[in-house]
Amino acid sequence: MTPKLIQSLKEMVQGLLIAVTAGVFLALSNAFTDGQPPLALRLAYWVPLMVTGGLWGHLCSLLTCRWIDPAERPWLASAVMSTMISLPMTVVVWAVTGLVYEDRIYPLEWLPAFLLPVTVVSVTMCVLNVFLARGRTVQTHAAAPGAPPARFLDRLPSKLRGARLIAVQAEDHYLRLHTDRGSDLILMRLSDAVAELEGLEGAQVHRSWWAAKDAVRDVSRGDGRAVLTLEGDLKVPVSRVHARRLRAEGWW
Repeated sequence: MTPKLIQSLKEMVQGLLIAVTAGVFLALSNAFTDGQPPLALRLAYWVPLMVTGGLWGHLCSLLTCRWIDPAERPWLASAVMSTMISLPMTVVVWAVTGLVYEDRIYPLEWLPAFLLPVTVVSVTMCVLNVFLARGRTVQTHAAAPGAPPARFLDRLPSKLRGARLIAVQAEDHYLRLHTDRGSDLILMRLSDAVAELEGLEGAQVHRSWWAAKDAVRDVSRGDGRAVLTLEGDLKVPVSRVHARRLRAEGWW
């Protein structure tokens, strides 16, 4: 499997675990339910619903990420995904609720009443997943002996072929590639580039930067932030959310 597919599967599993946990919590709290249905019935209702929503949400996330980078615009990504999830899931919840609790499909005019609670749950789940993923430090690893080099190196412009990659910097819709032979721009998203950088030891140290670990020459700290000095005196900021993890990994 490709690194990008592996990462996608990891994110899906994380989302499903959150969905199951949320389903158990909603069942135990008797959320959005009149009366006191048995706990077993509430679990049988909420957990499958949340897992279904999680799977649909993962597909919506993949579609959203084609146009919006959640690392750059987490709130916009959350809003778009919530909208994509809520509308069809409202229909699912309307149908399932009637069948589970009353053995019948509720009247169609009851459908709008389900939109608000479904939207509340969808927004909560999307924000949790987006910000948990945003806070994760994505690291890439050196290729094993005999393994092919990082696929991203094939994207180097002809004038930089064979150069050692030091850092990748996001600039609008482009990436600036910093190498030991100079720099150049290519059209690509940073999140897609990081998936192809597996085979080179480094990490996404900032929402706009990936840096090669062996290029680090110094680190300075000020105002609670870290700044890496890479080969060629290139200064790279380190997000606070990543600094502690990178320090534990021996970056400085």
